[in-house]
Amino acid sequence: MQTPQEISVWYILPSIRRELALALKKKKLSQKQIASILGVTEAAVSQYLRSKRARSIKLPNEILIAIRKSADNMLKDRSCHIFEIQKIMNLVKKTGFLCKIHRKHDNVPRCCTVCLEGEKKCGST
Repeated sequence: MQTPQEISVWYILPSIRRELALALKKKKLSQKQIASILGVTEAAVSQYLRSKRARSIKLPNEILIAIRKSADNMLKDRSCHIFEIQKIMNLVKKTGFLCKIHRKHDNVPRCCTVCLEGEKKCGST
């Protein structure tokens, strides 16, 4: 069984980066500038922009709106990308989207709430 952190790294984080790259591209930034802001390679940005990477997850509108706001914040302060990505990841957890993706990719018990609450509630203490 995969942990929520593994699901985040393999599925959620790349999807967030893809959407951030797309939002920054709409602001007329070059791939090199986008890569610098996101702390990834230009090749990764190229793959995000061409939907060669992170295309399997469709993020909900609430998260997409937050990503666009974060892209604007990153343009104002290019050193804040870690804070902005963490803020989006917290929203992914809070909305239950992480749980949805975790259940899609793994055999997670229905009673599991670890993504939301950080504790086990499946019959044992």
